Amino acid sequence: MSRQALVIGASRGLGLVLANELARRHWRVIATARRGGGELQANVDASNGQLRVESLEMTSPEELAALRARLAGCRLDLLFVNAAIDRGDLPIDEVPTDMFTEVMVTNALSPLRALEALRDLVVPGGTVAVMSSEQGSVSMNTEDGYELYKASKAALNQLMRSYATRHIDDGQTKLLIDPGHNQTQLGGPDAPLTPEESVPAVVDVLEAQAGAPGLRFLDRHGEIVPW
Repeated sequence: MSRQALVIGASRGLGLVLANELARRHWRVIATARRGGGELQANVDASNGQLRVESLEMTSPEELAALRARLAGCRLDLLFVNAAIDRGDLPIDEVPTDMFTEVMVTNALSPLRALEALRDLVVPGGTVAVMSSEQGSVSMNTEDGYELYKASKAALNQLMRSYATRHIDDGQTKLLIDPGHNQTQLGGPDAPLTPEESVPAVVDVLEAQAGAPGLRFLDRHGEIVPW
């Protein structure tokens, strides 16, 4: 029986390439997007049923609940949450409160809400994973800049630790993935990596870690990223 994955946030960038790479490896993939159309829909149309799209605004608890209801009876081998925004490089004292709230809700709170809403669809021995960043590593924060984004990823990592502690006995593999600095809308055009370069390595890590107990924070080479 073929493996099935749900990729949250697959309309562009890393999530889009991740959904495509899983489908290329013969996973059946459910990919979410806030809006229809675009490259994701074109890939779905060409996938011979390997890919399908579901609508989701991840920051909406109502839409998460509706997605969970639509997927009732679905069994997932992989649940991967890929979603983050960046609102520029302001020193933290210049960040407006509404911007702080928006980034934290999108980058930290909403991924964990998604895991909690959908985790019961993941089979024992399956994997729940979230796209993180070395920018969320407290010990590696030795360069100036992007203070709000770094804080949001550190918060994501901490919330994932809490999640893993709360669900320690569920038999599911738990991963935080640092894909490297990629040329995406978030990473910018001058990043050293492209998603087409980094994502196959990320999927190698996902497949290699399947069934491993506990939570790991790993880069695209499968190496541990320090907290």
